[in-house]
Amino acid sequence: MKHALPKYVTRFSKSYGSIWKAFQHLGEACHAAGPLDPRARRLIKLGIAAAAQSEGALHSAVRAAMRERIPPAEIRHAILLAITTIGFPRAMAALSWAEDVMGKK
Repeated sequence: MKHALPKYVTRFSKSYGSIWKAFQHLGEACHAAGPLDPRARRLIKLGIAAAAQSEGALHSAVRAAMRERIPPAEIRHAILLAITTIGFPRAMAALSWAEDVMGKK
């Protein structure tokens, strides 16, 4: 399923097409490299984005999880599980970023 990229990413992909294609191929290869199903991969990516404190990656991970039909409650739970590892303030930031995306749907 195609989805709209953020404007800056669209500009980047046009300016640096070969880098963008290589990045896409790397992502596809990583997803295909193991036994995890798409749902598990999406939930793991949510946790990684939360731990990395990457707002853009978290937004992207939430959009991808929603495309997999992962309910908002499960998205929130995946982020809540990070509290004891990344700390309460960082987990709250990640939850607020998730709500940015989920609130638009």
